[in-house]
Amino acid sequence: MSYNSPYNNTNFGATGMNPPTGGPVKPWNKPSANLNQQLKNKSSVRTGLTFAIGYVVIIWAVHLVTVLTGGFLNNFGIHPLDTSSLWGIFTSPFLHGSFSHLIGNTIPGFIFSFLIGMSGKRVFWEVTIIAGLIGGFGTWLFGGIGTNHIGASGLIYGWLGYLIVRGIFNRDIKQFLLGIVLAFIYSGLFWGLLPTQAGVSWQGHLFGALGGIGAGAFITSDDPAALKAKKKQKKLQK
Repeated sequence: MSYNSPYNNTNFGATGMNPPTGGPVKPWNKPSANLNQQLKNKSSVRTGLTFAIGYVVIIWAVHLVTVLTGGFLNNFGIHPLDTSSLWGIFTSPFLHGSFSHLIGNTIPGFIFSFLIGMSGKRVFWEVTIIAGLIGGFGTWLFGGIGTNHIGASGLIYGWLGYLIVRGIFNRDIKQFLLGIVLAFIYSGLFWGLLPTQAGVSWQGHLFGALGGIGAGAFITSDDPAALKAKKKQKKLQK
């Protein structure tokens, strides 16, 4: 004896029957543009926090090791025009001479790395590498023979320089306004670009800032969607 289940009949409208779920099955809707934007914003914040927290954890961990080793690691700074210590360009940003030096670089470094990190991993690494290399090599060339340059200040000036100018080069009004606000809030840092205080690496600050400005002028990974579309359209028209 065979049995035909009424639930095998998918033509509910024709038979007048209600579907077993109690109503018609609604089609699955794709996430709205607003939801996609919310998810994107959350991801941006997460990426920014990852870089900011990572920056703080690394410089504090390195400084604790430096203290425990009697300051030995601070020998790995930038020694201008000493070819045997060129690697100091890569190690000096992680080193600090004292806790006050470290604390002074913690808060602005956290803020700037967070803001840049929100634009994406590629943007963060491009800006950091460009600012770090130009700042470090400029210090190595003009820092003064017999000196030792340590600290994340050059990198911080590079990040700030980038944040101030990027809105100009990628034509993003929000980033442009943010740059103006940051320039106003951290206007006191501009004195660090001048040789006004003994024992302060103004060369690192100056060349780091130039590196950040250069990154803002030349990288394209931070272009907003509208500008990318415009550039693509121009390229297709050629």
